[in-house]
Amino acid sequence: MNSDVSIAGDPLAVPHLLPPVPAHPVTVAEFAGLARRIADDRAHWAPRVRYDATTRWYDRLRTGPGYEIWLLSWVPGQGSGLHDHGRSCGVLTVLEGALTERALGGNGEVRRSLSAGHQRVFAPGYVHEVVNDSLEPAVSLHVYFPGLTEMTPYACTSGTPAAEGTFTG
Repeated sequence: MNSDVSIAGDPLAVPHLLPPVPAHPVTVAEFAGLARRIADDRAHWAPRVRYDATTRWYDRLRTGPGYEIWLLSWVPGQGSGLHDHGRSCGVLTVLEGALTERALGGNGEVRRSLSAGHQRVFAPGYVHEVVNDSLEPAVSLHVYFPGLTEMTPYACTSGTPAAEGTFTG
């Protein structure tokens, strides 16, 4: 009696019949797409969110080859302080609420209002501050590639490194 294996052969012996190996993101667009897919999966991230009035709350959702993903909550008035992300690139995605970003660059200061669904992509050396200056809590997703190992704090207005040095994790 013939079977599928006798007709088609052993599927493990025929590589083209195997499902493709899942690829991990390697481009900025792929990391932004990954952030959007996670944002769309509210059932996965929403139960993990916590709000803390004394400090910003954060939770590492996932790590992958050369990247990590963090979930952060922001109660009204909380902010990150002016900082960079060392050698990491990143994608910031607002999941709920609204945040304000203040970025410093060669052309001076730029402020942006970011509501749910907005994304910001940044390269190494990008200096910014994120603040919840609304009256409602906010939640954001942060993808760093490579994973975040350092974060330099800056003086509030000058864009020069603050006296306390750098965070290394």
